Amino acid sequence: MNNNIRVGSLFGIPFFINPSWFLVLALGMFWFGEQFAVIPQFNGLISAIFGLITALLLFASVLAHELGHSLMAIARGIRVKSITLFIFGGLALLEKEAQTPWESFLIAIAGPLVSFLLFGFFSLVQIFIPLPLPLFELCLMLALLNLILGIFNLIPGLPLDGGNILKAAIWQITGNPNKGLLYASRVGQVFGGLAVIIGGLAVAGVSQYGSIWTFFIGIFLLQNARRSAQSALLQDKLERYTAKDAVIPNSPIAKQGLNVREFVNNYVIGNEKWRKFLVTDEEGKLVGDIALEDLKTIATSVWTETPLQALVHPVAENMTIAGDRSLLEVAKLIEGENIQQFTVIGENGMVLGLLEKSSIINLLSANG
Repeated sequence: MNNNIRVGSLFGIPFFINPSWFLVLALGMFWFGEQFAVIPQFNGLISAIFGLITALLLFASVLAHELGHSLMAIARGIRVKSITLFIFGGLALLEKEAQTPWESFLIAIAGPLVSFLLFGFFSLVQIFIPLPLPLFELCLMLALLNLILGIFNLIPGLPLDGGNILKAAIWQITGNPNKGLLYASRVGQVFGGLAVIIGGLAVAGVSQYGSIWTFFIGIFLLQNARRSAQSALLQDKLERYTAKDAVIPNSPIAKQGLNVREFVNNYVIGNEKWRKFLVTDEEGKLVGDIALEDLKTIATSVWTETPLQALVHPVAENMTIAGDRSLLEVAKLIEGENIQQFTVIGENGMVLGLLEKSSIINLLSANG
């Protein structure tokens, strides 16, 4: 998790804090403390303590916001790897993407709904419960902060929740999740650019609107929206191809009707690139594979009398993939399941060859 610090877990979800969070905590303590300094009989220390409490409760609200996303994802059968708090808020890392527009919408809207519920809770507390002035101000601030958090996240551009809602809507209309991702990313770039301009003008003293934080938030939005757009373009390109398009040329495939000596002479000598070979029957259908390390288990003096079949191991079902499978699906399997190599099988059951992450990269590079 890079330099992130683990601070606990809830519902089986580990929580992490990025070092940048401590900077915002300190700034929040100072800024919120100034709001409490106007209260009579509050000295600097007490104001700072209440500022720290407010900052911590704000981050607790951000955590609740991310838990909203996470619990909805879990309810839809998607595992949540972690939640991380950092300088610009929080991030729930999901194991996989939503499978339908509706599922994507539900996960996206859950966070802002939690923020609005917290806004309602703190508003009701300050209205109906007689509180000392400091606690009244605390509830008032937390209500306002959660309202801002909910509204801000509904801005319709990635990486914000509103961007994911927009992505789900475009996905529903077009039937293409990549179009939703691309358009929502472009909108995110527009909002990010506007925030950079507004923040930059404020820092330069040209405008009274915005601040240095507006500028940095704009940079954050721009960078993440650009990454999302690049991801959408890559996924769109991957969808144009299938697994058979990325098969490694001259993949290591041997026929089973050989003895070990014939196998070594015909396939291994002069071809040191491969440490493992696929083995097929006479019809070209997969029998298993053989690792060159296994050759050491048999004395060279009996290689001629030993059939290659004696060294063949079965290939696990999850290590094979249909040749007409979308290359985007294959790429997601490689990343998600951490599988380094697939055996690609054609429609007729014949082995087409091997596919690796590097062969996908080579295919995309060759085709621009």
